Amino acid sequence: MATLGLSAADREEIETFRRDVIEPSMTSLIILDFWAEWCGPCKALSPVLEKIAANYATKGVILAKIDVDANKAIAAQFRVQSIPTVYAVFQGKLVADLTPARTETAITTIIDQLLKQLPIQGEAQALDAEIAPLIAMGEEVLAAGDAERAAGIFVQIVEMAPNDPEALSGFLRAQVALGQISQAEAFLAELPPELVKNPAIERAMSAVALARDAKPVGDLAGLAAEVAASPDNHERRFELAGGLMAAGDRDGAADHLLEIIRADRDWNEGAAKAQLLKLFDVVGVMDPWVSSQRRRLSAVIFT
Repeated sequence: MATLGLSAADREEIETFRRDVIEPSMTSLIILDFWAEWCGPCKALSPVLEKIAANYATKGVILAKIDVDANKAIAAQFRVQSIPTVYAVFQGKLVADLTPARTETAITTIIDQLLKQLPIQGEAQALDAEIAPLIAMGEEVLAAGDAERAAGIFVQIVEMAPNDPEALSGFLRAQVALGQISQAEAFLAELPPELVKNPAIERAMSAVALARDAKPVGDLAGLAAEVAASPDNHERRFELAGGLMAAGDRDGAADHLLEIIRADRDWNEGAAKAQLLKLFDVVGVMDPWVSSQRRRLSAVIFT
């Protein structure tokens, strides 16, 4: 920021800005709010920005308010022509103009995008980096079939990061694997609404729903023989798919659900497809098995 030809007061103003805004912006995202005491819209926007900054403080977001009357040199440097003018600054550079976004939802949408794109170093990011390998370990243990150990790992992670959706999802799915369906449902009921909408939590919800639907069958061989003898009995085939899921045979379950879809995709209001998609969610969208089964589903639907 140029200082040549400026007065001593202006240079002091710019030096203060460098210390309070530019230097912190090397690791944090600065919300730069140009305002004035006489500006009504500025006063209306100020509580919104303060709330956002408080909510995002652990993610490395800082609010810096610049009174344009007291900081004319800074306002001139940023070519501020009207107020409120709100910018996002990272590493000394403007990375977004937040001025048109006057609502909390609009502003946070932009901030969320910036946090995904920029290497901002906040407490939340540091914690994410710390727990990421632990979450990977828990997922690996759960996939290997040791639900009890996986639950223990995820409990420790949740103690470190109580609102981390990946950790919560892992814990819930471990509960399901242990047969603790009611406990998982009670845990889900206590989660904040904003967490329930997270894809990781939705995956856990699918696991709970699937576990409720996939009831063990006492005589799987007998039910399989009955279905073989009456292949158009979709209700019994659907029951067989549930029994196979409960027994851990996802290949067999998928085969029977796909057969129902092939024969009558609208049977029971599309119950077979809905059940198959729940199974996909539980296994994980990135799993090679899911990719393979999705191709089979597409082939059934489009042929």
